[in-house]
Amino acid sequence: MKSYIAVDIGASSGRLMLGQQKQGRLTLQEVHRFSNGFAMKDGHDRWDVDHLIDEIFKGLEKVKQMGINDVELGIDTWAVDYVLVGEDGHKLEDPISYRDKRTHNAIQQLTSDLPKEYIYEKTGIQFQDFNTLYQLYKENHQLLAKTDKIMMMPDYLGYVLTGNAVTEITNASTTQMLNLRVGLFDKDLLGKVNVSQDQFPRLVESGSILGNVSHKWHNKYDIPEVEVVTVATHDTASAVVGTPGEGDRWAFLSSGTWSLLGTELNVPENGLQAFHENYTNEWGAYGTYRFLKNIMGLWIAQCVRHELDDKYSFGELAKMAQQVKPFQQFIDINDDRFTNPDNMVKELQDYCRETKQIVPETPGEIFQAIYSNLSLFYANELSKLDRILGYHIDTLNIVGGGSNVALMNQLTSTLANIKVVAGPSEATAVGNIMVQMIASDEVENISAGRRLIADSFDLKRYLPETNKYGDILKEYQQFLTHKAKEMV
Repeated sequence: MKSYIAVDIGASSGRLMLGQQKQGRLTLQEVHRFSNGFAMKDGHDRWDVDHLIDEIFKGLEKVKQMGINDVELGIDTWAVDYVLVGEDGHKLEDPISYRDKRTHNAIQQLTSDLPKEYIYEKTGIQFQDFNTLYQLYKENHQLLAKTDKIMMMPDYLGYVLTGNAVTEITNASTTQMLNLRVGLFDKDLLGKVNVSQDQFPRLVESGSILGNVSHKWHNKYDIPEVEVVTVATHDTASAVVGTPGEGDRWAFLSSGTWSLLGTELNVPENGLQAFHENYTNEWGAYGTYRFLKNIMGLWIAQCVRHELDDKYSFGELAKMAQQVKPFQQFIDINDDRFTNPDNMVKELQDYCRETKQIVPETPGEIFQAIYSNLSLFYANELSKLDRILGYHIDTLNIVGGGSNVALMNQLTSTLANIKVVAGPSEATAVGNIMVQMIASDEVENISAGRRLIADSFDLKRYLPETNKYGDILKEYQQFLTHKAKEMV
């Protein structure tokens, strides 16, 4: 029986998950969990990447203590952030977080002489000020001049483990610098940010074998023999692989710190309608494209819970929210003001005051406001997705932590008039492991993998509740339209 380790690192925590196939079912076990987060250092919000590396090895030591002497391992993290590596093979500084404020107004500055339409036609990637393109635009030019290699976060972690450097395509596509037509970094865009093609390690597909963990690490840690597979290293790409979608009219909602809502396509959709709706074509595993919208997601809920001194569990807060009537206020949860405010509760309340709406005060009222407005945003985006694709999506597969929020899932089903299938909650780790299993020939292909996932995990289903909430979605859409006009 083969053993697979998914190293899955998000913005607030990371973990090592052990996957094995037993009696026709995929089993998943958490081996090690650790904290993550950025902190102000040298004037910027930075990640402690050395801490992440140390925690990976601590987790592998626990694997060895379980009596497992040989494992496959894959690494996935969030997107867009990178590490600058010097000619000596070491990082030049701790990487800056995408939530750092250095890229404020970077889109406007870069696109002042390079039209947005031109960039979108080339890349198919939505405009977000934290994209790697704008981070590099604002990067220290002297530091870039010293840079031998630019590595995306999961690629850098794999490089430290094995000594081998690559650029995996699912994460590389989020940079907004890959050319959809030629399948390489775009020279025009690289020139705008003062970097060159040879500063990026070679591009590889998901499922490529990276190599064995270097023996020098065995001298420091008591770990198994480890072969590293370059999986779909962007966590959303792994989550989509781990989504048990069926047929050709399903959408996914990867619901975690961020909400990524979209569908899987074989051909990118980078026409004018997709451009105007700011949809993205991130590259997926096995020749696919993740046509999706990036939405603020449960980051808002995570911040609020923390500001409540972590006094309540998310389950307790959801129960409190269920006691409150939904849709008491409309909130554009994708507003930039919610990206990284000093106080999320105050920001939400100020927003409601400024828009002359009921101000949520209690934890239940605040969480109902978050969940009901997330569901409104999801339903609105699903209607846009239908229009762009020219057909109706009939099933929404919700994976990630948000798949456990029954209140939000039911509201989304009813508002969007769509069947919702929720689970698995650990889709990112599952997708990470699935790519390893396919690379090891234990699973034939992605279709067989998704069937195995559906048979292995408890999936919950939600159907629209009739005669509820009436024209709430239309009122919300009118609210967003009016708000957009006010901004112009």
